[in-house]
Amino acid sequence: MANRSSSNTVGAIKLVNVAKEHQLANGERLRVLEDISFDLADHSFTSILGPSGCGKSTILNLIAGLDNYSSGQISIDGNRIGFVFQQPRLLPWRTVAENVFLPLENQKLGKKGMNTLAGTYLQLVGLSGYEHYYPLQLSGGMQQRVAIARALIIDPDILLMDEPFSGLDEITARKLRQELLRIWQETGKTILFVTHSISESVFLSQQILIVSAKPARIFKRIPIDLPYPREYGDLRLFEIETKLTKDFLGMDSA
Repeated sequence: MANRSSSNTVGAIKLVNVAKEHQLANGERLRVLEDISFDLADHSFTSILGPSGCGKSTILNLIAGLDNYSSGQISIDGNRIGFVFQQPRLLPWRTVAENVFLPLENQKLGKKGMNTLAGTYLQLVGLSGYEHYYPLQLSGGMQQRVAIARALIIDPDILLMDEPFSGLDEITARKLRQELLRIWQETGKTILFVTHSISESVFLSQQILIVSAKPARIFKRIPIDLPYPREYGDLRLFEIETKLTKDFLGMDSA
């Protein structure tokens, strides 16, 4: 495995010439990522944008240490990484509060302390009062809020998000995008957000990394120099989306 290191400065991520291969059942090797390099500043919001199946989620898994890479280097400034998956992955037999404090159960906080902390983060995601509900009593959007609270309860330096709103209807997704920006601004986390939605990436991000099809490369970096808060229907966002669509479609001829 290549070098994966951590330093004392909180929040940033750096990938240098990272590559990933899978060995197939027939013995052949499939190149998934090729020469992936980028830097993320502390407290920044960056989206990785690319077609389905191009390897976007693989990049998150490598950063989180959930998978090994074949070559290159990943440097993480900070010790704690929170991960929000595409599906909420809540345990149906546990209450909302019990799902949120699940990552803390090996720590000696006590049940009262964990419930108090869970309540704090449920309030942050707009679910105060739902501590004793069960996941199946919540809507899909509410379940994803619980998943975000669970990722935040460890007070991560970095929050990785793998298409967390892709399974939701557009109205709910829009509300959660606005909520996510509020949480990001309140907490100051470094967020790396994976999506295949151009409009979502433009609305959320300070910068967008466009990733090509396999073997995935960073095709282009797009800064989004618009202030927050952002509003749906803003013509400036639409202009950026239009340009980005041309860039995205241009990958096939590059």
